[in-house]
Amino acid sequence: MYKYVLQPLFFLLDAEKAHHTVFNLVKFLFRIPLVPSIFRGLYHIAHPKLERELFGIRFPNPVGIAAGFDKNAELITELADLGFGFIEIGTVTPLAQPGNPKPRMFRLKEDKALINRMGFNNEGAQAAATRIRKIRKAEAQNPQRKRVIIGGNIGKNKDTLNENAVKDYEICFDVLFDEVDYFVVNVSSPNTPGLRDLQDKEPLMNLLQTLQDKNYRKPTPKPILLKIAPDLTEKMLDDIIDIVQQTKIAGVIATNTTISRSGLQSDLSAIPSPEAGGVSGQPLTKRATEVIRYLHQKSGGTFPIIGVGGIASPEDAQEKLAAGASLIQLYTGFIYEGPGIAKKINRAILKNNM
Repeated sequence: MYKYVLQPLFFLLDAEKAHHTVFNLVKFLFRIPLVPSIFRGLYHIAHPKLERELFGIRFPNPVGIAAGFDKNAELITELADLGFGFIEIGTVTPLAQPGNPKPRMFRLKEDKALINRMGFNNEGAQAAATRIRKIRKAEAQNPQRKRVIIGGNIGKNKDTLNENAVKDYEICFDVLFDEVDYFVVNVSSPNTPGLRDLQDKEPLMNLLQTLQDKNYRKPTPKPILLKIAPDLTEKMLDDIIDIVQQTKIAGVIATNTTISRSGLQSDLSAIPSPEAGGVSGQPLTKRATEVIRYLHQKSGGTFPIIGVGGIASPEDAQEKLAAGASLIQLYTGFIYEGPGIAKKINRAILKNNM
């Protein structure tokens, strides 16, 4: 139904407007009595063989929602009811910001891809923390509902200079610490000017070590992961491995969107400044898997990797897992394939006992 009825209707709208329309529709539906339980029955799979334990967290299944989909923690419970094992919010910044000028999200239908140059548009760390606090309160009041695993993807405000960026990450870390289960340091988005410069070894080491030092001062530290770009060279990936091992952060998320336009089949002439922004979806599938495999093999599997990039089928998911990913995340694949994608992947994982 989704691919033949709903998707064509949503695709008549501007990509960002369609995103907000879907959010509003889901919020409305889930306020109707019994609808949440119906969706759980349709899309949720619970099985001990799907469970994964990583960095001290028990994940009900290995299929999560990547950051960028639910920036402001608005649909966490609803996405969990659609069968996702964990939800990563953000990217969240200390202060609310509008992001880049619109239009800033474009579909590449022939490639089953998106170009986005959103620019960390979000309502700020405090707004996200307040919403998650309400979810945690509701979970505590309803013991039949399992606790949703929530990750907090954090970044810097656009106007913050790189030399002051560490402070922005610290603020987000402090505001969200009591609410999320793990953190993701995002220095790999191509849509905030200068952000990717923080992937260089010296500033990245300083940023991660500062957060780790703060983390270790907490009674119960939280896992910190690093999200990296797919466009890094092997030398830069070697630096990432060294940094992860030196700072002892929990792991890596590979990968963010790509600035490459190589091999695209879609006509980009209707898109203003098509070279700006990051590509996600099918064109990223191969490169994201290559990065996962390289990190896993060169590190000797010494840290967990969450695989993301071009996952739109059970086969895509299994390739990421076989390459060395312990968990996977979806965003663009969810948009093109619909709400049944998590169930399909989890069924395949069970069938193949991965």
